[in-house]
Amino acid sequence: NYELTTINYQLRTVIKNYIKSAWRNLGKSRMHSIINITGLSIGMAVAITISLWIYDEISFNKKFNNYDRIGRVLQNVTNNGEVQTWWSMPWPLAEELRKNYGSDLKQVVMGVSWYDHLMTFGDKKLKQNGGYFEKGLPDMLQFHMISGSQSMNDPYSILMSATAARAFFGAEEPIGKMLKIDEMPVVQVGGVYEDFPRNSDFANLQFVASWDFLYNNDNGFKTMEEPWRPNFTTLFVQMNDNADFEKVSVKIKDAKLRNVSPMLQQKKPALFLLPMSRWHLYSEFKNGVNVGGAIQYVWMFGIIGVFVLILACINFMNLSTARSENRAKEVGIRKTIGSLRSQLIIQFFTESVLTVLFAFALSILLVQLLIPFFNTVAEKELSIPWSNPYFWLICLAFTLVTALLSGCYPALYLSSFRPVKVLKGTFKAGRFAAIPRKVLVVLQFTVSVILIIGTVIVYRQIQYAKNRPIGYDRSGVIAVQSGTAEIHKHFEAIKKELLNSGAVLEMAEAGNLPTGGAGSSSGFSWQGKDPNLSVDFPFMSVSWDYGKTIDWKIKEGRDFSRDFPSDTTALIINEAAVKYMGFTNAIGQTIVWNKNTFQVIGVASDIISQSPYETVKPSVYVLNKDRDNVALLKLNPKVSASQSLEKIAPVFRKFNPEQPFEYNFADDEFAKKFNMEVRIG
Repeated sequence: NYELTTINYQLRTVIKNYIKSAWRNLGKSRMHSIINITGLSIGMAVAITISLWIYDEISFNKKFNNYDRIGRVLQNVTNNGEVQTWWSMPWPLAEELRKNYGSDLKQVVMGVSWYDHLMTFGDKKLKQNGGYFEKGLPDMLQFHMISGSQSMNDPYSILMSATAARAFFGAEEPIGKMLKIDEMPVVQVGGVYEDFPRNSDFANLQFVASWDFLYNNDNGFKTMEEPWRPNFTTLFVQMNDNADFEKVSVKIKDAKLRNVSPMLQQKKPALFLLPMSRWHLYSEFKNGVNVGGAIQYVWMFGIIGVFVLILACINFMNLSTARSENRAKEVGIRKTIGSLRSQLIIQFFTESVLTVLFAFALSILLVQLLIPFFNTVAEKELSIPWSNPYFWLICLAFTLVTALLSGCYPALYLSSFRPVKVLKGTFKAGRFAAIPRKVLVVLQFTVSVILIIGTVIVYRQIQYAKNRPIGYDRSGVIAVQSGTAEIHKHFEAIKKELLNSGAVLEMAEAGNLPTGGAGSSSGFSWQGKDPNLSVDFPFMSVSWDYGKTIDWKIKEGRDFSRDFPSDTTALIINEAAVKYMGFTNAIGQTIVWNKNTFQVIGVASDIISQSPYETVKPSVYVLNKDRDNVALLKLNPKVSASQSLEKIAPVFRKFNPEQPFEYNFADDEFAKKFNMEVRIG
């Protein structure tokens, strides 16, 4: 016991001396120490911040208890000569899977209309994101209920998130309160659940209504001629404990193919399951094959974090070895009085560890100060997990690795000096001794230049896509969502008042903003079409004056016109459709669409409505006299936008008092297409 006590005392004394000596050396060269600590702390702060972001990405959806057993049904379909992967399904498929594959699937849950809906409680009208789901969703996702019940057996009962309940009812008890969703009948609040984590696919799910409620109150389901044709639902499954995603995917592959018409069978729809673990990071498919997705950004930023930390470590090495002549006499004297090289190496490593510990403390402070800004850029809610012991263990390992990485070369280099040459004053580093430092400097600048070039490439890619011709004039175009039928009913009266006010030059209705994409249909045929070719073209239903409102370019033929009553059976196609159909002269060509005959009257320039980085798809425009989703307005450029909106808002409120006046600028919607690239830059 005495010997052990003596050894422990000696060991503590040695460690204390190493630390004391390291502390004195840091204090002796304060400016050098400050530069070293600051440089390392910035590199470590970048690495820590990126690590928090990566952890948030790879832990996406993992807070659901059934994370490893939940999947989503996708389908590969052959369209326009290529395999496309669709995330939406026909609604009868849910019952088909329940009936025939119940031994593998514990639950099948269908959902629809997962977007912003106008919810009304008394005089309060708010847009809330939610949808209609089958009653198994709360059990599948393990809702954490705050009040009420998660049961959805009553079709006229809905569940709300805590945030949505506070927005409508404040501190009042929400259970039993009655409200409306869009133009549907009144429903009551049956339960309030905790908001889902920000890093989940259900983060913005603010209410859950019953699928049966939608089915009973929407006549579209009952009048649907071909229920297996339209794909508009989301289908979730929960696997049985002994089931395997890949094996079940093989089993359900032809579940849709067996139920569709011969025309749709040409698409060769093949179902498969995508596990929840792959929804976020592996959601990109090309030609029916999963090619990754957001995982590439995880790898990219991980590599950037490592590079930045290496730059900081190289900086530390270069600054330490640059002082070699100042430390040479110290090494010579220590070796003369008996210090071993191993002891000197430990001494220099101790200095490195002490420097890195100070840098780590400063880096944590920097992360805490900068993370609100980073969250704004990255659209996250990251924070330092102060109470998580694993975080601190990882940080300790991270600090030691950084100390080892940054301190190894200075420790080995400085401890190698020969005392005789040093004390005689004949010590010179030599031309070969500088080679490692020169290599490090070159590496440091190389990595820096690579990062700068990468940033420039991303910036130029965004600018190229932004400056690409889009086929119409989006300046001054706004869209007002038609949440009710009132805008369509009073369209001509609204348009007349707005034109007379001088705030608006043109107005039209459409299925969506030009930037928002369109629906698609596969029922097209034309002379010369291969009968075995399955096509799927985007189509946009529009009203008169749509072309004038967005100022699109008609390359051949003419625009829709009230002077031609026959335009109700006419089509305008884009340039991509002309090339795809092989028309040398498109005007006057006949196209059969869903057994109805249409005549091409015009060819419009290609409009970028989806990704600005992809080629424009063959598209079709058709007149629609029924209600559309959006009212498009072309503002008068001679009047300021704010003044125009002050004149426009009262007119819409007058004719559509049940809905709040909300609008979107086409410019802003187009800019959103670059959000991801801008954040990466």
